[in-house]
Amino acid sequence: MHRKIAWRLVPFLVFLFLLAWIDRVNVGFAKLQMLQDLQFSEAVYGLGAGIFFIGYFLFEVPSNLLLQKIGARKTLARITILWGLTSMAMIYVETPTSFYVLRFLLGAFEAGFFPGVMLYLTYWVPAHRRGKINGLFMTSFAIAGVVGGPLAGLIMSGMEGVAPFRNWQWLFLLEGIPSVLAGFAVLAWLPDRPQSARWLTEAEKHALAAELQKENADVPKQSSFGRALRNPMLWLCTAAYFCIVSGNATIAFWTPSIVKELGVKGTLNIGLLSAIPFILGTVAMVLNGMHSDATGERRRHCAYATLIAGVGLVATGVLIEQPVFAMVALSFATIGILAAFPVFWSIPASFLTGTAAAGGIAFINSVGNLAGFAAPFTMGWLKTSTGSVAAGLYAVAGLEIIATLVLLYAMRNRAR
Repeated sequence: MHRKIAWRLVPFLVFLFLLAWIDRVNVGFAKLQMLQDLQFSEAVYGLGAGIFFIGYFLFEVPSNLLLQKIGARKTLARITILWGLTSMAMIYVETPTSFYVLRFLLGAFEAGFFPGVMLYLTYWVPAHRRGKINGLFMTSFAIAGVVGGPLAGLIMSGMEGVAPFRNWQWLFLLEGIPSVLAGFAVLAWLPDRPQSARWLTEAEKHALAAELQKENADVPKQSSFGRALRNPMLWLCTAAYFCIVSGNATIAFWTPSIVKELGVKGTLNIGLLSAIPFILGTVAMVLNGMHSDATGERRRHCAYATLIAGVGLVATGVLIEQPVFAMVALSFATIGILAAFPVFWSIPASFLTGTAAAGGIAFINSVGNLAGFAAPFTMGWLKTSTGSVAAGLYAVAGLEIIATLVLLYAMRNRAR
């Protein structure tokens, strides 16, 4: 039964988030030519890349509460179609203002997708299996880095000089169309709950319902969103997630620039080399999630990953003048950052349920994702001020270390 659920839901959800992630971070590759064409500074780019998360922050909790009310199919279809259309509209960017507005709208429309899926999976997967399932779903982060880089490089190289758009405009257009089509596929493929899944037998539906009901009865959880907001564990999770996301936003938006700074020429070559850290990160995500499930331990699995991320980011900055060693360091940083995600999301699900889970998961993700605004903006500002990405990498590394301390010590004391 669990294998059937995983094979039916996870590949499609991975595909959807792959599209979301590509449409979110393809601006990092468009930047290689767009800034020159539009005469944007690094600071303008950093603000535009990060302002996505302001829209994300404002609309994420309402979106997840709406999902709880109207169901996953309608919510995820609406989100996917609108983010695809907004990505396509990026071809009309001409000024910093239009860049900021569209990036804000992209965040507003995508808001609710990731926490919505995290909530959706709690309807189908028991807690003791969730680390592995979360890890498989979140491989979309890494897969996007693996295929997104070479794909963006191929589009920008192949469409250079093709009328009527510049190569970066073709990138936004061609990568936005599949998201719109996928949004309509959601309506045909995803059931709202196990009870409406035609591909589960009645016996399987009853068995799953009994397993989930027993789990919720065995472990006391908060079901009121208001009470959840008064739980210190929710705020500790939010603080840790803010720090983790700062690293994720850094590698998502700045890996192409870091690779270019190492002396790599050509968008296709940059895209291919940018994929290497994400390939390794994909493996790390799945293995860390599986080992966490096998041991039943969450905090240390997440904390050790963020520690590796912090050390890797510092080493990348120190070794930025030595391309081979810098790529190795960047790969370690990516492994740590990505391995932290699937295990982290098993923590809030352990003390939240019902409306508290819908609102609490969205709250953690929305506030945490403000780091997606702060990190790119800080990276752009420091790059403009110092002429190097090293200072920004050190700042983000510090946040990863703070996440390690919160997970290892603050959460442990609270649990006691």
